[in-house]
Amino acid sequence: MALISLEDLDGLDDEQLDDDITDNPEPMDEEDRDRLLAHWQAVASTHHVSVPTDMIGPIQEMTRNNQQREPIPSVPVSRHDKMGEEQWEERVIGAGHWACVTQKEELYEQSISNGFMKLMRFICKENSAGRYLGMTVPVVSNIHVLKDGVSFDKSVQTAFFLPAEFQTDPPRPSDPDVVIVYREPIRVVARTFYGTTTEETVTNQIALLWEILGSAADLGRDGYMVASYENPGVPRRRNEIWFIRRSV
Repeated sequence: MALISLEDLDGLDDEQLDDDITDNPEPMDEEDRDRLLAHWQAVASTHHVSVPTDMIGPIQEMTRNNQQREPIPSVPVSRHDKMGEEQWEERVIGAGHWACVTQKEELYEQSISNGFMKLMRFICKENSAGRYLGMTVPVVSNIHVLKDGVSFDKSVQTAFFLPAEFQTDPPRPSDPDVVIVYREPIRVVARTFYGTTTEETVTNQIALLWEILGSAADLGRDGYMVASYENPGVPRRRNEIWFIRRSV
């Protein structure tokens, strides 16, 4: 299917699209599948990637289960407001097993998009359990900054925290590019933003949070995390930029 622009889908309400599929237990007909794939293709075009037609199965599965999302374990430490608006929050992200994919494409946006599609396949039955595993949020991408202090390394790791049901006995991925790793707790400073997660928008969010925080010796400057709470089919999805404390 050829890529289409977001303007071509002005009349398509993606929340209604999700609701239609979630509320309908019957298998989608060909028209609905094409409509859903076209929507994801349009969003993917903003990241300069194409969604293969064989992704329709995972897309359909995740859309049907859109309201059933398990939060990853975290403990709030402090919240900082200004004029009643949250500026940033500090929290500890709990330890556990993550499914991780590292991709290195020409563009940062392509790396995270292709990595997430591999994770979707793993979540949606391409695993040793042979079943849909369930979705946790947020999905997190690790960003490494080059020596110039601004440009991103195009090799990006995208990670999905395994649901609690599978933490003690993680399913094995079918794709060798997907690896299961155990991560210790980390302490992060998080700020919310909405929309796409391109290199430009993420760079702007990093600069904005540094401006708000000022000098902070205990925060790393060579790496950050982008946490996404909604699937890429949501145009104004909720994200966070995470700065990482050097010590928990």
